[in-house]
Amino acid sequence: MSTVALRRFSNPDTLRHIGDRYLIELLSPHRDFFANRGLDLPATPTAGPVDCARLADIFMMPDTDMPPELADSLYYIHEMSLKDTMDKLIEVADQKHIDLDLPPDAEPADVAVRFWLKDDRLLQEIHAEQHLTRPKSFLYFSTFVNPVPVFNIPNRETLAAMEVAMDDWFESKKRGRGCKVFAYPRENECWFMVRHGETCRREGSLNQGQPGSVFYRPQKHDILVYDIAEGEIRIHAGSKKERELYLRCFGLNIFGSEHFFPPGGIFTLRPLIQDREASLSTEGVEDSIEWILLKELEFVIGIPGNNNKETEIHKAKNLFAVFQNRNFQLPANTRTKKAVFSFKFRDSKTPRSVTIEPSNKAKYERDYDSDVVKKWMTLRGFINEEAIGE
Repeated sequence: MSTVALRRFSNPDTLRHIGDRYLIELLSPHRDFFANRGLDLPATPTAGPVDCARLADIFMMPDTDMPPELADSLYYIHEMSLKDTMDKLIEVADQKHIDLDLPPDAEPADVAVRFWLKDDRLLQEIHAEQHLTRPKSFLYFSTFVNPVPVFNIPNRETLAAMEVAMDDWFESKKRGRGCKVFAYPRENECWFMVRHGETCRREGSLNQGQPGSVFYRPQKHDILVYDIAEGEIRIHAGSKKERELYLRCFGLNIFGSEHFFPPGGIFTLRPLIQDREASLSTEGVEDSIEWILLKELEFVIGIPGNNNKETEIHKAKNLFAVFQNRNFQLPANTRTKKAVFSFKFRDSKTPRSVTIEPSNKAKYERDYDSDVVKKWMTLRGFINEEAIGE
C-alpha cells in the first residue's frame, strides 16, 4: 500500500464529527502504535474524549512504520470519504440492511468509517467498483469453443482459488501477494476487478527534517469484462504476461480449461483497403450511429521480413475525402497498424473517437460505446476469423 496523504483525517473537526465511539473502535487494535506517537486512546467513550488534535497531527505526518492493517483501513476510508461515494455507501447499506446508526448531520468520512466497521470487505468491493469505468483501452480475446458454454457467476470459493493462483505468479514476479478478485454481474456481461501489487518503489522523504527514503508497493487495478453470449473477454492490464495470466486463470477456474481463451486477437482493418468509404456505412446500426468518418490511418509499406519498412501516418477530418481529392491509392503491400474513427452517436451532440489497432486493441472515449461499435465492426468485416493472428 502506498503512502496515503490523509487530508480528511488531518482535520481535528472531521475527527470529532466521526465521534469517540467509532474512532476508538477503529483505532483500538493499534493502541501501541499510537502510544508510541504520544497518544493514549481512551478504553471506552465514557473514559474520556479522543485527543483529536494529537490524532490529526499523527495522520498529518504518517510514519513509515504504521501498521499495514491500519494503513489499509485508513486508505479505503479516505478514498470513500466523498459526497458521491457517501451516497453510494448509504444506498448499499439500505439494500443490505446494514444499520450505520447515522446522525442527521452525517459527513462522508463519518459514513465511511461506520461502513468499514460494519463490513470492511463490502466497502473494498464498492471501492473497487469505482475503478470499473475508468479504463478506456481494452484488448479482446475470443474463445473458439462452439457453442459458447453456459456461464455461471463465480462464487467466493472460485474467486479465492483464482487469487491463490495469481498470488503465486505475482509473488514470482516480485509484485507481492494479497491480490483480490471482485465480480460485478451486469446485463449480458460480467465485469471483474483484479487488485494487485506492483513492483516496489523507493522515494526520497523527509522525516522531522531528516532526509530518508520511503519504500512501498503501489496498488494497481486491472479490468476484465466477459461477454456472456459471445464468449469473449476484453482486458485492461499493464503487461502482456499479466494478460496471459488472466486468460489462463479465468479460463481454467471458470470454464475448466486454461486454453479456453486463445491469446490471438480478433480485429482487422482490411475493409478500409478493400471497401474504402463503403466500410464506414452505418447500415444496421443507424438507430445508434448517425455517421462515421476515418480521421487517422497508420500503415506500414514493405515486404514482411524487410528490416527497413516505411511507416506512413495520414490525418484529416475526413481522410477518404482527402484521398479522393488527390487520387491517392494505398499501396498494394500495405499493412495497416492503426485507424482512428470519428463516430457521431445519436445520443451525443459531438462526435467521439474510436481507435482500432489489429489484432486485438480497441480504445473508446466512453466504455459503453463498445457494444454498438462492436456490432458495426462485425457488420463491416472489421471482426472476423481472418483477424486471428494478423
